Amino acid sequence: MSNSTYTIMVVDDDVSIGNMLEEALKKENYNVSRAYSGTEALMVLEKETPSLIILDLMLPGITGEEVLKKVNGIPVIVVSAKTDIDHKVELLYNGACDYVTKPFVISELLARIAVNLRKNAVNVQKENSNVITVGNISLDTELFTVKVGIEEIALTRTEGAILQILMLNPNRPIGRNTILDRIMDITPDCTERSLKQHISNIRKKLEAATGVDHIEAVYGIGFKFIG
Repeated sequence: MSNSTYTIMVVDDDVSIGNMLEEALKKENYNVSRAYSGTEALMVLEKETPSLIILDLMLPGITGEEVLKKVNGIPVIVVSAKTDIDHKVELLYNGACDYVTKPFVISELLARIAVNLRKNAVNVQKENSNVITVGNISLDTELFTVKVGIEEIALTRTEGAILQILMLNPNRPIGRNTILDRIMDITPDCTERSLKQHISNIRKKLEAATGVDHIEAVYGIGFKFIG
């Protein structure tokens, strides 16, 4: 996979270090996003899902340790001047995939990034047999949960079955009867009347997380998922 398919998020309030990292990463053809505080990092992660995060610990506002606790499913390399071994071990247990002490050699950090991206790609491939992704929205078809950035949304079994059909056919209208026929084995109690309510519930949940209405009613046909 080309580096240009990966986005690395740099979270560091030191502008000079952030600029150095961004320049080095772009030379390796990575896409780069930036955040300068823990609060800003979490705001960005609500809307975007980077391939890997480079995280400083001593951030203004929300600390790097607190950010790490809220990150799920994204590899995080901690880059910090803190050298206490027990603290490093704690961070690794709390979700960091690697720890690099400042000052660091950029070639070593780039190598660690490449290794962790490869590891994560293998893990994602294993997990994704049950995951449908359209844009920044991912649906786990076994757990009936939707992930948008770092936010996870629980769906009912019926809502998950309906959304699965719509996401498998993004930007294409799917008839009401087609939806009902396909989910009959999973949720036989769903009727044409209750389908509208289930669709409404899904729309509200997705819109609350993304600020966008992802399901459109198509007059005389049914519904379509807007990717």
